[in-house]
Amino acid sequence: MRRADRLFQIVQYLRGGRLVTARALAERLEVSDRTIYRDIADLQSTGVPIDGEAGVGYVLRSGYDLPPLMFTRDEIVALVAGIRMVKSWGGIGMARAAAEALVKIELVLPEAERRRVADANVFAPPMELTDDVRALIDLVEAAIEARDILRFAYAERQGAKTQRRVHPLGLWFWGKVWTLVAWCETREDFRMFRLDRTVGLAITGEQFKPAAERSLGACLRQYEARYGPQG
Repeated sequence: MRRADRLFQIVQYLRGGRLVTARALAERLEVSDRTIYRDIADLQSTGVPIDGEAGVGYVLRSGYDLPPLMFTRDEIVALVAGIRMVKSWGGIGMARAAAEALVKIELVLPEAERRRVADANVFAPPMELTDDVRALIDLVEAAIEARDILRFAYAERQGAKTQRRVHPLGLWFWGKVWTLVAWCETREDFRMFRLDRTVGLAITGEQFKPAAERSLGACLRQYEARYGPQG
C-alpha cells in the first residue's frame, strides 16, 4: 500500500469518536506500531486534528473532513482525455475501471469542477479493436504484473507462424496497435509482438524471475542503442 493511501485509511479508521490504539491500526494496515506513530505525527503536523498519545490511543475530533479534490481546468481536461482514451483504446477491464474512476473523481469534486468534467470537449473516437484484442490487453497486463510466462503462436508479416514462450515486460500503444514487449525464450532476446498477430495466447502457469539484463529498462536501452533516443 502506498503511504498516501495508508494515511488516508488512518483518518478513515479514526472517524466515529472512538479511541483506536496504534496496535489496532498497525494490524489493520499490516505495518509496525512505529510506522503508525510516525504517520500519526505527520498527520498532526499537517493540521489533521488527531488527539491521543502512544500507549493510550488516538481519536479524530468530530467535524473534521478531508478537503475535496481540487484540480485546475487543464488537469481536469487531461484526466478526462486520458480516461476517454483508455475507454476507447484499452482492454475491457481497463475501460470499465476507467469509467468507474471518472465516477469516483466526479463524486468528490466540488460542483463547479464537476461541471468542468461534463464540459471537457476532448474525445477519443473508438479504434478498430476487436473484443478479442481488448481481452488480450487485460490478460497481458495481468501477466506482466504477476510475472507469468506466456505462450502463443505468432504470425509473421509474411504469414509464417512460430511458437513463442516469452517473459512479458510491458505493453506499448502505437496509436493503432498494441504490442507486447517481452524477453523471448525462443529467440533469447527482446522482441515486440503485435497482439492482433498472436494466436492462442495463454498463461503457462509458470513464472519468471526478474533479472536486470532481461528487464524492460534493459530493453529500452537496447532499443535506444540501435535506433537512438526516442521522444
